[in-house]
Amino acid sequence: MMRLSFNHFGIIGAGAWGTALAATLVRAGRQVTIWAHEPNVAAAINQQHENTIYLKGVALDPALKSTSDLDNLASCDAWIIACPAQHARRIGANLAEMARADVPPPPVIIAAKGIEQKTSALMGDVAASVLPGHPLAVLSGPSFAAEVARGLPTALTFAIKDRALGENLVRAMVTPGFRLYLSDDDVGAEIGGAVKNVLAIACGIVAGRKLGENARASIITRGLAEILRLGLALGARAETLMGLSGLGDLVLTCSSPQSRNMSLGIALGEGKALADILASRVSVAEGVTTAAATLALANKHHVEMPIIAAVDSVLNGSMNIDDAIAGLLSRPLKAEGA
Repeated sequence: MMRLSFNHFGIIGAGAWGTALAATLVRAGRQVTIWAHEPNVAAAINQQHENTIYLKGVALDPALKSTSDLDNLASCDAWIIACPAQHARRIGANLAEMARADVPPPPVIIAAKGIEQKTSALMGDVAASVLPGHPLAVLSGPSFAAEVARGLPTALTFAIKDRALGENLVRAMVTPGFRLYLSDDDVGAEIGGAVKNVLAIACGIVAGRKLGENARASIITRGLAEILRLGLALGARAETLMGLSGLGDLVLTCSSPQSRNMSLGIALGEGKALADILASRVSVAEGVTTAAATLALANKHHVEMPIIAAVDSVLNGSMNIDDAIAGLLSRPLKAEGA
């Protein structure tokens, strides 16, 4: 039996992105409960109506409720996974323990953009393994959290196999400034959203090294070719990867220091150590863990991804930035479509 209406959304993860989605759904007239790992974050949302740690300066509707007890999301009509990708399996398993036998299992909407480092599994595969029986969807596309939270115009891909269910969910989530475009290509939506974070680190390094806008444009373009190669090998469609959740997200994330991944790359390009950069931040830059996972996935499917490999070599310390750049520039010449 399928749920026909969705009024109460549970959001797992009160980082900037989860909070922005919560603010949007409240704006859409929904009841929203957002789970925060840190009790002080939940308290700030409930008492100060602001996420003072992860989305400082953005006023939140008092109707938004937060909790640090995952059990309080048991009665929600749908769950949105917006926690860091490397925690999705553990938290998903905890959600599975809350499933009720008397109601249809809530759809699980994956808003985390990453690939599991230990297994190189996409988030959809992780969710399917720990939450069997729950319909799955992927929400992805060009979206800076602060802009979404403030209600600025945003368009994203909503990928789900069950079109009727997808239409019901989209109707419940959209606002005049928050548009969702239906797709059934969940793999394509995931690949674009995950891999662009690694490429944003590369573009940040280019900016930090002051290599110019030509170089950044080249990284974006050749990076898109790498996304296409991997996505097609995994069964994604080219039109998805050329759409909002692929090219759109790639261009946004590789074009502004608002991107956590690009700003991390800038700091690396300026000569800062990765450990020091990570220690100075509260938010997660998904590209750091996704780089090695993407490369492992590419190797498994015999897909060549030289930019991803270069970023991974810098992050894991096996190559310095200058040598990684020199390696990319000395690659054999080939036709553009290759």
